Amino acid sequence: MKILVVGSGGREHAIAWRLSKDADRHELYCAPGNAGTLAIAENLPIGAEDVEGVVGWAETNRPDLVVVGPEAPLVKGLVDKLEEKGILAFGPVAAGARMEGSKRFAKEVMEKAGVPTGKAEVYADAVQAKAALGKFGLPVVIKADGLAAGKGVVVAETREQAEAAIDEMLVGNKFGSAGAEVLIEEFLDGEECSILAMVDGENAVLLPSSQDHKRVFDGDRGPNTGGMGAYSPAPVVTEAMLPAIKEQIILPVVRELKSRGIVYRGILYAGLMITPEGGKRALSGSLVNVVEFNARFGDPETEAVLPRIGGDFATLLKHTAQGCLKDGDLTVKDEVAATVILASGGYPGSYAKGKEITGLEGRDGAIVFHCGTKLVDGKTVTSGGRVLSVTGLGATLRTAVDNAYAKAGEIAFEGMFYRKDIAHRAFGR
Repeated sequence: MKILVVGSGGREHAIAWRLSKDADRHELYCAPGNAGTLAIAENLPIGAEDVEGVVGWAETNRPDLVVVGPEAPLVKGLVDKLEEKGILAFGPVAAGARMEGSKRFAKEVMEKAGVPTGKAEVYADAVQAKAALGKFGLPVVIKADGLAAGKGVVVAETREQAEAAIDEMLVGNKFGSAGAEVLIEEFLDGEECSILAMVDGENAVLLPSSQDHKRVFDGDRGPNTGGMGAYSPAPVVTEAMLPAIKEQIILPVVRELKSRGIVYRGILYAGLMITPEGGKRALSGSLVNVVEFNARFGDPETEAVLPRIGGDFATLLKHTAQGCLKDGDLTVKDEVAATVILASGGYPGSYAKGKEITGLEGRDGAIVFHCGTKLVDGKTVTSGGRVLSVTGLGATLRTAVDNAYAKAGEIAFEGMFYRKDIAHRAFGR
């Protein structure tokens, strides 16, 4: 198959890498890709958010499938435009991508579908938002309504922190139009996990569970990031829980969207909070609650999940996009995976770019996915805050984590740092 992968991060490198492992040899392209995808695909000088550029290339070159990685082009309607040209695309149309593009919309859909989630209220006025804080107690969660590159969520431990977050979003315009409205949401106590569901408009197949690490420092301290690591499977999600997650969370949303005229095809990513027995629960009383929905593969979860997928990955993607997905399309290996993000000094704040990276050579038991890199004068240099995803594989989680850290220790660039406690919750069990 001729396949175009849209995006430039670790998620897109992992997608292209997994496609390159299929038995059939695909003709792979990435727009724009990065220094890592160059080894397995042809990089195109087209930005991921350049909808017209991507559609123009696809119309001329007629790929068999376009896989859209990031959320922004989905929200902009890239899949809609490709479908208008008769080009098969993996990812939801813009109306479906609102499940990530608007947290307010996602909450409305969840409430109508009867999906368990935390209580939330939406405000566009800072004074009214602050006045509402008393209804929620502490800690409290403040969320920008729109897309904020994974950084639009603040878990406030004090009222002062909550008010500061509200001011940053509604008064200081920190996230632009994405923060024109904020959600004030009850804090759910428990352990988070991610479920990536392949959805073909009617049916769903769940990929292996995973858990990411959103805080920048060890011990889950510091500000939220786009994710500092992940591992799969997540033991907090038992096999017995998966049918209920599918039947009570994923499929009700798919049906509710369809009732609104939205046929959802692609990944429906459910960020879940698993509450321990006896712990604080949402008003629904459920032990499993939805924290958020995303409309695409997670990052860095993808780098931990896809190495565990066997069989023909292109067929899995194609059948999802065509609306003929079957349970047998998914094959999962017994291997465990753990991913460590190597980040630029200063991330998630300001950071330097253009730092040369060394130590990228291969190592048994580990894969290096490029997140924020580019090739300059024959050298691989940093071009983002999250620079590399190092994924270790093994028969046990301990082996997978050790393999990831062994490879991470061989890589160097000025200012590099990473968390040293990936999968600590699993080991704590």
